[in-house]
Amino acid sequence: MRAHPAGPLHGSIAPPPAVGAAPADLGELDRHVWPRTAERIGGELHLGGRPVTDLARAHGTPLFVLDEADFRGRAAEFATAFAGADVHYASKAFLCGQVARWVAEDGLHLDACSGNELAIALAAGFPAERIALHGNNKSLVELRLAVDAGIGHVVLDSFDEIDRLVPLAAARLAAGGGPVPVLIRSTVGIEAHTHEFIATAHEDQKFGFSLATGDALTAAVRVIREPALHLAGLHSHIGSQIFDTAGFEAAAHRVVGLLGQVHQATGELLEELNLGGGFGIAYLSEDDPVSPHDVAERLRAVVAAECAQLGLPVPRLAVEPGRAIAGPGTVTLYEIGTIKPVRLGSSGTPGAPLVRNYVSVDGGMSDNIRTALYDASYTCVLANRTSDAPPALCRVVGKHCESGDVLVRDLWLPSDVQPGDLLAVAATGAYCWSMASNYNYLLKPPVVAVRDGEAIEVVRRQTLADVFALDAVLADVPAPSPAIDQPAPEHAAGARS
Repeated sequence: MRAHPAGPLHGSIAPPPAVGAAPADLGELDRHVWPRTAERIGGELHLGGRPVTDLARAHGTPLFVLDEADFRGRAAEFATAFAGADVHYASKAFLCGQVARWVAEDGLHLDACSGNELAIALAAGFPAERIALHGNNKSLVELRLAVDAGIGHVVLDSFDEIDRLVPLAAARLAAGGGPVPVLIRSTVGIEAHTHEFIATAHEDQKFGFSLATGDALTAAVRVIREPALHLAGLHSHIGSQIFDTAGFEAAAHRVVGLLGQVHQATGELLEELNLGGGFGIAYLSEDDPVSPHDVAERLRAVVAAECAQLGLPVPRLAVEPGRAIAGPGTVTLYEIGTIKPVRLGSSGTPGAPLVRNYVSVDGGMSDNIRTALYDASYTCVLANRTSDAPPALCRVVGKHCESGDVLVRDLWLPSDVQPGDLLAVAATGAYCWSMASNYNYLLKPPVVAVRDGEAIEVVRRQTLADVFALDAVLADVPAPSPAIDQPAPEHAAGARS
């Protein structure tokens, strides 16, 4: 049983596992982990050419700072590595109107996992024909939106969904539109080496049609026989935050086998094979993600070899990187509030007890639930200055009424960190803002994109007025002023600063 996330003293558990020796430079920015433009100037962290103290002063904290050059550079690397294939940005990682426009401008496709993600992409002007709609429980409303917009693919996930889609597709066909293009999502039975909650290709879970039971083939045959549907190809996805390409290669082998079964049963040659996403990123220095080039090279080789063995033409490939594009280029800035030293036991040195400093910041699990939910690991640095103070064992925690409200479980920070200092947590661009909540009625932070010394607020900070507007009793009650100072007019949403 895991130790309680509040710490090893819970239940008289022994002192914590070692976090390793403190690095020689507690302020070092590992290029493997931090955004590509991150640097220290005069001891202060700069992102996209802007000092973080300026950003915090203008926009408040917590604050997501998105390095535009990093985001778009990684998107371009995937597009180059998979030239001739379709790269679908996985919008669930992080989506807003500006990101949708960047992805569209850079020629990528986009996958949406809900009708609202689809609606945001369409409202931002994203080309409908380059969008795929995912989801294990698409409603009639969501399917109707997809059909009416003429999106590129609906990724079918169940027999119930086929039943819901067929009448909508038939109405479109009767009105003079073409068949609705769809993919069959197959569950390939791969046990991905990742957290249980983000592994998606084993049999006992909610996604897709099982390949092992024959449901995937049955669904494909049924769709082919529906005149209002066009089966464009097959889809699989084995999970998230995966470093080993062996799982992707095994999935490709099995899905190509399904292509062969479909051809044998119906004579149809499907033209597309979408192998999903899940490519990992470096949250810590020891993480070793695979490059887009290596992933592309290995997947192309496996698919080509399997198709040759079955006598099939090689289909057009598609992949869905989200975290690998959005994750590394965003940093979350927090202001330190309370620092509480907790004695854990003996350090082994007489007169020197083992102490962990609980460093509390002004956000927490409402803006980054991943540590509590997935045991995710992050690193952070003192951002507004450097320090020569000796290292101290720390745990960075939020301000929520939960002992599990932990952002960084164990790390070394300078022993002179103090209230008012800024901490920067790396690699928070994926699944942090998009999974944010209003727990304890904390407000969702803004997102500021930085590039070449300029900053633009692409998502404004949520206010109490926004929250009051949803409350039937409080909707007409004036909300208190924001807790942070209002940004100066030049920092308003849409203005470069």
